[in-house]
Amino acid sequence: LQGPRYVSPVPGGGFVVTEECGDVKVFMSSCKLLCSLSSKYGHQFGNPAGVCVDADGSILVADEQHRTVHLFPKHGAPICLVSTGLQRPAGMACSSSGHLFVADTVENCVKVFK
Repeated sequence: LQGPRYVSPVPGGGFVVTEECGDVKVFMSSCKLLCSLSSKYGHQFGNPAGVCVDADGSILVADEQHRTVHLFPKHGAPICLVSTGLQRPAGMACSSSGHLFVADTVENCVKVFK
């Protein structure tokens, strides 16, 4: 890893890690690298920060530089879930009821998205 920042467990084992260098890596429960989201999806991150995984196994990543949150499904193209209203997204969490919590370090608050 190059500058690991945030980490989240993946349902069924494994974990996902954001890196300062602008990539997000997914590891299996054996700690072997499964994939890089940049390579798998052809997505260009600015500065990936917070990361979480929803109940379906989709990976959500906050990008500090682009001020966005993208969803990376197991199959299909990435989806931009949040493109406005964030100044500097950092830590994130997904709830079982479908809410997304994003800490915004510039506005000193946690924003909730449905």
